[in-house]
Amino acid sequence: MKYLMLGAAALALTACAAENKETEAAVEEAAETVTETASVEAPEPATSGITVAPKERQLELILAAQPAEVQARYDARNPYETLLFFGIEPGMNVVEVLPGGGWYTKILLPYLGEEGTLHGVDYDIAMWPEFGGFATEEWIEERQSWPTTWLEDAQEWRTDGSANLNAFTIGTAPAEAAGTVDAILMIRAYHNFNRFEAAGGYASAALEDMMMLLKPGGIIGFVQHRAPESNSDEWADGSNGYVKKSEVIADFEAAGFEFVAETEINANPKDQPTEEDVVWRLPPSLGTSSEDEALRAQMIEIGESDRMTLKFRKPA
Repeated sequence: MKYLMLGAAALALTACAAENKETEAAVEEAAETVTETASVEAPEPATSGITVAPKERQLELILAAQPAEVQARYDARNPYETLLFFGIEPGMNVVEVLPGGGWYTKILLPYLGEEGTLHGVDYDIAMWPEFGGFATEEWIEERQSWPTTWLEDAQEWRTDGSANLNAFTIGTAPAEAAGTVDAILMIRAYHNFNRFEAAGGYASAALEDMMMLLKPGGIIGFVQHRAPESNSDEWADGSNGYVKKSEVIADFEAAGFEFVAETEINANPKDQPTEEDVVWRLPPSLGTSSEDEALRAQMIEIGESDRMTLKFRKPA
């Protein structure tokens, strides 16, 4: 899709959208069947004389205002189609699991708006020692302050009209947040939960927290590197970045969630990993080809990983 109206025109229309947000047109909801696949097309440009922008247009303008290095990832990450497929709307109370450096956070803050709330959620601090290597005792000690430091960093991403912002870790959600969340975004965040499930039940604990936080009928929007179903379960445990769709659905249903729908908007059929591969061989990491230009070119040609995009719901 094209992301239009950069510069002053984008800012002017965004201001107009903010002034008229109470009358924005509703996004048509995805049909709720387990067999559905769906994609969301960008709306046609607004015609002359229209002063009220729908939610689709508001999101489009926010995306158009992001830095060039962020927009360079749109073809692989498809944030417009992904957020609309999950039904994310201004004013919602949303959890973003593992927000990291804020790639999605910087889009969500202005889109959710001043009536919305965004919670950044990190791994349980007890999970970090499982990584070994970089996760030294000193590093883990510093990581304990993540909710505070991430919130401080995120203040730089906020502007007038941005969503309220909060942060916590798995297992430390504030009691008042229980049953208040409209949607949880778990985007490329599940593989390590799954990888360390046997060591400490971290995936189960995360899903239990998600169930507790969501309102009845609230949704989880899930994007994850997709393992071929023919590969071994051992290889697809998350340690190589990939997990199987069948296992994800089974895990979420066992935790009490309903599988609602899926879409192929983030699929990449060029990515066909063997059991010798890790996801970090691909862009943007290119972690296995720093010394091999030919291999690097092959990885760039494949592009970013093949990703499943699934929607789950807490029963009403």
